[in-house]
Amino acid sequence: MIIVSILRGRDNDITGIKVTGHAEYADPGEDIVCAAVSAVTVGTVNSIEALTGTVMKAKMKSGFLNANLPGDVHPDTVHQVQLLLSSMVVMLRTIEGSYGMYIQIKDVNI
Repeated sequence: MIIVSILRGRDNDITGIKVTGHAEYADPGEDIVCAAVSAVTVGTVNSIEALTGTVMKAKMKSGFLNANLPGDVHPDTVHQVQLLLSSMVVMLRTIEGSYGMYIQIKDVNI
């Protein structure tokens, strides 16, 4: 199962994401759930950098992604970054709605 932790600060803003595990919906290379989660999460990290100039501190390997916002997000882009991260959560919850046996999303207050 894929576990997605949405890391939230005191103000409920998203500060990062942690993705662990494999869906095991299908064989590796054919697993549409893993592919969808990877596309949404990695795509969001890349979009944040490309569209706002904010570089998340990210580590990635098979079955693992940990990405956190830096402490110095420019005040002019905070809203944009949060909108992109919130959009990611909507997409992940949509996947969870269809494939809940293979993915779990949880909010983690840090």
